[in-house]
Amino acid sequence: MSRLINIGYGNVVNEDKILAVIRPEAAPVKRMVQAAKDHDNYVDATCGRKCKAVIVTEQGRVVLSALLPETIAGRVNTDEP
Repeated sequence: MSRLINIGYGNVVNEDKILAVIRPEAAPVKRMVQAAKDHDNYVDATCGRKCKAVIVTEQGRVVLSALLPETIAGRVNTDEP
């Protein structure tokens, strides 16, 4: 059964669909985010705050989050339902 992971400010992502959670500072990641924005293949879940994590899903979608990647990874790795 899939779980929903809180990625900040009431936004959730299906745990089974997450491929990677990465920091947005590197140039290749910035290019990937810009390409996703150009093709309308992204979800901005920052609620107007600074993007601190980029979540890549199985379908190739890019989700922007205002939480740190360590925080999101910690939520994914917990055994709580």
